[in-house]
Amino acid sequence: MIARSAAWIADVTGGVLVAPEDVTVTSVAHDSRHVNPGALYVALPGERADGHDFVAAATDAGAVLHLVTRTVEHPHVRVADTTAALGAIARAYLAELRSTSEIHVVGITGSNGKTTTKDLLAAAIPDVVAPVESFNNEVGLPLTVLRADENTRTLVLEMGASGPGQITYLTSIAPLDVACVLMVGSAHRGMYESFEAIAAAKKEIVEGLLPTGVAVLNSDDAHVMAMAESAPRVVTFGRGQADVAATHVEMRQGHARITVSNGPVGMLAAQCIPQQATLGLLGEHHVTNALAAIAVAVECGVRFEEAVRDVAGVTSVSGQRMALTHRRDGIVVLDDSYNASVESVIAAFRSLKDVAEGARTIAVLGEILEMGEESVSAHAQLGREAVRLDISTLVVVGEGAKPAYDSALLEGSWGEEARYVATIDEADTLLREILGSGDTVLFKASHGTGVWKLAQTWTEDG
Repeated sequence: MIARSAAWIADVTGGVLVAPEDVTVTSVAHDSRHVNPGALYVALPGERADGHDFVAAATDAGAVLHLVTRTVEHPHVRVADTTAALGAIARAYLAELRSTSEIHVVGITGSNGKTTTKDLLAAAIPDVVAPVESFNNEVGLPLTVLRADENTRTLVLEMGASGPGQITYLTSIAPLDVACVLMVGSAHRGMYESFEAIAAAKKEIVEGLLPTGVAVLNSDDAHVMAMAESAPRVVTFGRGQADVAATHVEMRQGHARITVSNGPVGMLAAQCIPQQATLGLLGEHHVTNALAAIAVAVECGVRFEEAVRDVAGVTSVSGQRMALTHRRDGIVVLDDSYNASVESVIAAFRSLKDVAEGARTIAVLGEILEMGEESVSAHAQLGREAVRLDISTLVVVGEGAKPAYDSALLEGSWGEEARYVATIDEADTLLREILGSGDTVLFKASHGTGVWKLAQTWTEDG
């Protein structure tokens, strides 16, 4: 972050300054544990704790100014809403940065794959700032924006949509040069009236493009391609006919071997020679993420062959996303437990089969949250898929996911092929009874279920 004064922060937020005007802020944090010397500490409201309770701790850690909604004993700017004020700071900061540098702003959305695609882009683009973990909301996006400085050439932002209007708000903070839409799926289905409403929410990222911007769209998804009409310019990626296309895909031990072709798009003056590469990430579903990252990288000025090489060379991304661990006892753990949707669970099942290469497979499935009225049918679909894909044992955890167990039985699972446990502790006990050397176990669920903790235990215990 380029240093800003307390007076500047008060001005752009419309807040009341209770601090010397020349106090200088060099970073921003919303967690007192992550405060660096010279930071602005943003006291946010929370379900379990109020950020104002940690103002003193933030000061001890080096915060020189605090953004608050009530008077505190330390230098501060008092505002009506700290979340909105954080957005205002990021909006003004980026506008000033754009006026003095050639920064390129990229936004990524999609029901699945945002964080992975972000991580791939961070590896392929020089002088880039990208989100930490999954900073994709009204708090995480401004914090990412404020990490940019005069040396940043590309700012990559994740944009989540847990409801209508959210992406519009995010693009009001950071208008986009490039808007990438990966897919329209069932994530957060319970927060929308219909599937079409989900698509409309994702479309907001295309509507947030600058007049000179470009939409990078998944040609394999009809709902995504329908967004093209709202874009100043369009570049497509996909496994069919597209500007950046995977013309051949072959799976080898869980990794995709692809041939990528590219037409005359982005910074390229002519069509390039097709490139072959083996993706370092596990799972066929990462082909889509890789193609998206390659297309965006080319739009940001990276040579096509370099983009393919660097994207393919990524072997790990943000934690608990297709993370493979070979334990000393011979058990293989596939941890994809950070979050889940129907589409990502099915993709994880397929990756489990690819990684196991004929050995015994165990899928630990927790609830997919925020599915609303479709929760029962969605989980039932996953039970059927597990049987059809011939997963050796499906372990269903928690009442919310139980329809997956019930449907697996109805689909033809028998004996111990499908097991149900009510709690994570019960799942741990069961796994210690049934897992053995040579088995591959997958952990998959929404983050809020806590299944990720079980996955972490099985990864670390080995």
